[in-house]
Amino acid sequence: MRFTLSSSALTNKLVALSKVINSKNSLPILADFVFEIENNTLRLTASDSENTMKTSLELNESDSNGVFAIGNHDLIEAVKGISEQPITFDVNLQDNIAKISYLNGLFSLPIDSADEFPIAQEISAGANVININSNVLAENINRSLFATGQDEIRPVMNGIFFDLSPESLSIVATDGHKLVRNKILNINNEIPASFILPKKPANLLRSMLSKDGGDVTIKFDDRNAEINFGDGMIKCRLIEGRYPNYNSVIPQSNPNQLSVDRAALLSALRRVQPFANGSSNLIRFHIENGILQLDAEDYDFSKTATERMSCEYNGMPMSIGFKGASFIEILSNIDSQDVIIQLADPSRAGVVIPSEQPENQDVLMLMMPMLLND
Repeated sequence: MRFTLSSSALTNKLVALSKVINSKNSLPILADFVFEIENNTLRLTASDSENTMKTSLELNESDSNGVFAIGNHDLIEAVKGISEQPITFDVNLQDNIAKISYLNGLFSLPIDSADEFPIAQEISAGANVININSNVLAENINRSLFATGQDEIRPVMNGIFFDLSPESLSIVATDGHKLVRNKILNINNEIPASFILPKKPANLLRSMLSKDGGDVTIKFDDRNAEINFGDGMIKCRLIEGRYPNYNSVIPQSNPNQLSVDRAALLSALRRVQPFANGSSNLIRFHIENGILQLDAEDYDFSKTATERMSCEYNGMPMSIGFKGASFIEILSNIDSQDVIIQLADPSRAGVVIPSEQPENQDVLMLMMPMLLND
């Protein structure tokens, strides 16, 4: 079997696929890529047994169809240093060897039978379907991943929750201290349905989604999801369990409203945060008379910092504590020029929303306050 393709196109596909492969695998075959040639198209597959990723590319030429597996590490190391040029595979399925030739060289690698490669679980009949723009999905995954948990006791907190309702599709992440809720208002379904996407396939999906604004189709049942996009597909096992009632922790009325330049507040927090206590990372927000004052202190090392900035505020004077690193993460994942911070009192959650929402979306972020020792 002989086929020829672009070296850079192959390298890009292999590097993207390699992110699904674990450094240690339960089955030796899971360290391989599967190459399947059919009708002048190459389909590439990689898996860690729970997540399977596939992609395809057109061949310059091929003389037959066939399938084989080849180790990921040596192949990537060999091809990634080859400049853009045609690269030819001569595959001997009887001797289990592949010879790869290019303009100035040749190397050969052993191949394996693809028969032992695990087959991804099929989605059950009657699965739920979501169609979403690839840019919107990528933005929402990017906006949510930082808020996912790392909780061994409550694994449902460790993924991104997709909540499809008659009103909207909500994409949610929380670790119990901070929360992100993205509502996509032009996607809905009469029958509510939901699933929890683990972080690994979410990261894989984020890296694979194209910027061309194409459509992504997500099919899911109680245990598995299949996500089709452009020239690729991911099948993954979902996190099972009941996701917390995130709507119950979002305040319905925070009367004290602060509007401030996002970039200016982010820069100020980055300057003040290094002076906060190493264990608590507490930063005090004091708002009064159109001035926001940020205070950090670490008396163990005799460090303090204060910074003031102008803002618009229509509430009672207030001091409230937040974890500096978490607030920096929230502001870093909002795109608007200004942010609106809605507060009730120092013991209740603060809500951060962009001053200008993305089209057909409603983005909200929430952070629990920290106790101030006055």
